Amino acid sequence: MLHNRIALKHARFAFAVTLLALLVIVFGAYVRLSDAGLGCPDWPGCYGNLTVPISEQQIASANSAYPATPVVVEKAWKEMLHRYLAGLLGLAILLLALLAIRNRHYTDQPLGLTWFLVLLVALQAALGMWTVTLLVKPAVVTSHLLGGVAIVALLWVVTLRLYSPLRTPYVISRASRLLWLSRIGLAIVLLQITLGGWTSTNYAAIGCTDFPTCHSGSWWPEMDFQQAFTLWHGIGINYEYGILSAEARTAIHMVHRVGALLTTVYLLSLSILLCRLGRSVITRQLAWTVAVLLLLQLGLGITNVVSHLPLAVATAHNGVAVLLLLTLLTLNWQLKRAYTME
Repeated sequence: MLHNRIALKHARFAFAVTLLALLVIVFGAYVRLSDAGLGCPDWPGCYGNLTVPISEQQIASANSAYPATPVVVEKAWKEMLHRYLAGLLGLAILLLALLAIRNRHYTDQPLGLTWFLVLLVALQAALGMWTVTLLVKPAVVTSHLLGGVAIVALLWVVTLRLYSPLRTPYVISRASRLLWLSRIGLAIVLLQITLGGWTSTNYAAIGCTDFPTCHSGSWWPEMDFQQAFTLWHGIGINYEYGILSAEARTAIHMVHRVGALLTTVYLLSLSILLCRLGRSVITRQLAWTVAVLLLLQLGLGITNVVSHLPLAVATAHNGVAVLLLLTLLTLNWQLKRAYTME
């Protein structure tokens, strides 16, 4: 009984930390999309302070110290709130790792995974610093985004591992076949998230101005793929608002759009197969969840184009992408457990 109580508390804490990580990702997207990524020109503080300059004297002093980036209080607060949340997440992950050590005699703890998360958070902090010091360089900002996605995904795996001993595995028909198909789906979504990050950090989300065509009825406009996917453009360039040509941004947007089409076809096919072959309640539930999140994501993406990137819609587009990834992780986890029972 004591063993189960400790395991349940630990699993619930892991779930809470996962929710916090999801909040950090969504709020980080909001900060980036509202052009507040350089709201504070230094790191980890803001204009040399741990809080945002507010008084006239503080603002004047900050503007004197950083004349190239005068204080915009609203943007600075957005950036600092994101840093505070990220710091809180780092402490929560460290506590999760310490709990794994303390509870190792009571439950089967993912010790290695939790401490790997601690290292990943340290790397993520470095990427956050380089995002500012390298002036929102797309390669760094995209890596920072993917690092956040990796953290929330691994936290979800930790949560699943902690809950699993408390639940009986589901019996799923043809689990081995469905497992490989779902793994492919997971890889496709990860690739599409990467393309989405590259699209956003290069300010190419509205590289096409209409839908389903791109520019004034054109299905395949002029594009510059070489410039679009050049990862490194040098140091010392301010990348805020983007530096790519219109043709390069269009190329990035179109690749992401084609990726969305392929992702849709595959995941909808996978959802149908899950309903037909899985023959269990859990597979049907996950199949419907994948389909609903996928269609919602498509709707948000189309709205971003036709409405010229509304902030709330663009932020939600980031959040739903992560939820879709977590759903596919859950599907893979359940199928793997069922496969081991066959």
